[in-house]
Amino acid sequence: MQLHRLFQVSALLRSSVSLTLRRNLGLSAVVFNKAKDMDPVQKLFLDKIRDYSAKSKASGGIVDAGPAYQKNLNEEVSKLERLYGGGDLTKFPDFKFTEPKLDEASK
Repeated sequence: MQLHRLFQVSALLRSSVSLTLRRNLGLSAVVFNKAKDMDPVQKLFLDKIRDYSAKSKASGGIVDAGPAYQKNLNEEVSKLERLYGGGDLTKFPDFKFTEPKLDEASK
């Protein structure tokens, strides 16, 4: 009797996995096809994002940032350096953890 139930559960699980895989493959096929037939507004939006990304890489930062922006940025960075004790604020901090000394309890 237990073996029969195991086969039933196995068959149910197999059909469920099969259905899930078919749905996921079908959905991803639709997504890939839609990328080819993109809406003109979506295409324009993506083109603008790519254009801004290229300009940002070429200028090395914010696109069309004037001297007022740079002055404000420098002031804010100096405030943060004073507040948090200096250091390079553009770099992720290095953490050093020391191993605690564990003494075995004597019995």
